[in-house]
Amino acid sequence: MLFRLIMLFTIVPFIDLLLLIKLGQYIGAGYTVLIVLVTGIAGAYLAKSQGMSVLRQIQQEMQEGRLPGNPIVEGLCILMGGVMLLTPGLITDTLGFLLVMPGTRFIIREWLKNRLLGMIDRGQVIFQWNRW
Repeated sequence: MLFRLIMLFTIVPFIDLLLLIKLGQYIGAGYTVLIVLVTGIAGAYLAKSQGMSVLRQIQQEMQEGRLPGNPIVEGLCILMGGVMLLTPGLITDTLGFLLVMPGTRFIIREWLKNRLLGMIDRGQVIFQWNRW
């Protein structure tokens, strides 16, 4: 797992940097910087608005006495997407928008839930309650 994380945090930024350099050579440095700035600003606004919407869903479900499972997973997706959108790069921006947009976020949420349930069924995730 640690090796995968190291690879993720070294290879993806490297590829993102290469893509930004190639894009800069193709359309110019000014337009490339403009794209990075616009996606960062738009992504931050979208992440904030979607995050507030999910926060209201969490509050509403808790007031109704229900466990807000889906909104919590969606909130995690929005948080990860927001971080990716603030990171300059084409790959991270694309993944960030996929995590923040409601339609694609629904698909990712269901995939994450199914994956987690599978891990629980295989015994790879163990829940433990510790009282202090």
